[in-house]
Amino acid sequence: MRMRPTLSWAPTEDLPPATTDLEPVADALRAGGVLVLSGAGISTESGIPDYRGEGGSLSRHTPMTYQDFTAGAQARRRYWARSHLGWRTFGRARPNAGHRAVAAFERHGLLSGVITQNVDGLHQAAGSEDAVELHGSLERVVCLSCGAVSLRRDLAQRLEEANAGFAPVAAAINPDGDADLTDDQVGDFHVVSCTLCGGILKPDVVFFGEAVPPQRVEHCRSLVREAASLLVLGSSLTVMSGLRFVRYAAQDGKPVLIVNRDLTRGDRHAVARIALPLGAALTTVAGRLGIGVGEEAAGPA
Repeated sequence: MRMRPTLSWAPTEDLPPATTDLEPVADALRAGGVLVLSGAGISTESGIPDYRGEGGSLSRHTPMTYQDFTAGAQARRRYWARSHLGWRTFGRARPNAGHRAVAAFERHGLLSGVITQNVDGLHQAAGSEDAVELHGSLERVVCLSCGAVSLRRDLAQRLEEANAGFAPVAAAINPDGDADLTDDQVGDFHVVSCTLCGGILKPDVVFFGEAVPPQRVEHCRSLVREAASLLVLGSSLTVMSGLRFVRYAAQDGKPVLIVNRDLTRGDRHAVARIALPLGAALTTVAGRLGIGVGEEAAGPA
């Protein structure tokens, strides 16, 4: 059955109003033990669009589902053509002030951990060392037959060699690294197979319609249990993969703070939602704590 991503949600109750007061975030960080949960909104200032914010990609783009990807060769050809083109741009994205602030908080011992719903590797590129990639990473590729894991840059080179001259102009790049291409632009793009067994290659990310590995979910639950508070950055929390950790934290009596410009599905569980741009907001908080947020030259490999 074709699995469609959740596009939006409508609140069924009055939610507390948003604020622009950053002091609750600063207070939580001063106390330490903050667990960060980040979403696509933290990467928009790096040029990667989000899914559901203003102008979000789901308004014009339905991501590939696991069911479609595994069902047929034509769907995989379309995915890899679009993803290969998107990788050229996506792979050049650089961390922004929000990523750098999170890394700075981590270096100063204020965080108990980082969970990211993003697959772009920008937290790590900014210097975060222990970020849990809830939905995997586009920097890795896995074989669905033998389970071998390889680097995306190696696959990119193989795809370049197999598709010399492939350079269509994409209408847009999406948060999952997928470029908007027509079927005519995809053409007869050649998909390569696993070098070890000839099996089907898939990016090491959780597609829509695919479950997050249970051991990864439990590890994130343990991070919530060990944290003093939960700080959500740039996530609408529309889907359960992130919302469950907000609910779990609230049920455990942990304060939940959200920095997101739009309403979120977790607002009812939060002590405050701060409606400010993330990069500027986190830089301001860092300044109040006497922490510098420097420039970061490196990006994902």
